[in-house]
Amino acid sequence: MSRLTVLTLDSAPTATHDRLVKAVQTNGFLPNLLAVLANAPIALAAYQDLSALNATASLSLDEREIVQLVAATHNGCAFCVAGHTAIAKKKSSLSTGTIEALRNQAPHAIEDARLLELALFTQHIIDQKAQLSDAQLQAFFDAGFTQQHALEVIVGVGLATICNFANNLAQTPINPELQEHAWATP
Repeated sequence: MSRLTVLTLDSAPTATHDRLVKAVQTNGFLPNLLAVLANAPIALAAYQDLSALNATASLSLDEREIVQLVAATHNGCAFCVAGHTAIAKKKSSLSTGTIEALRNQAPHAIEDARLLELALFTQHIIDQKAQLSDAQLQAFFDAGFTQQHALEVIVGVGLATICNFANNLAQTPINPELQEHAWATP
């Protein structure tokens, strides 16, 4: 049971209606995250607008999903882990092993060295509030990432923070459409 109201298209504020209708058209259902964020039109707009910007990043979909899964597991957001697992499995080219390593908070099990470094870098950004050592930043660059990528990871973490924290506050229930990807802290 959610601690914040999970709104519907009919009960949501008028200011959020068009955004929610578009979400239903895009997803085939109304994700409970959006139904919770609709309680504050600015929260829904912030999440959706930043999500749209994040989608234009130079980081690939695979790389953006790594950032989202690292953040979601780190922040204990079961809803976002389920949602991003679904995206990773349906839309990305991430291997099942990589997805499971991320879900299990075991990045060292990621076989691709570049993706491993991205996962570790994202974890460092979160854990150290981006106060990385020169060696940590250089390891990211040595893996083939750029300054632009480093800042895009921060954008991805910002996006994740909005949805992870909102879901944790609300205790947002996972939609039935995402249940097969349910997750609990390992």
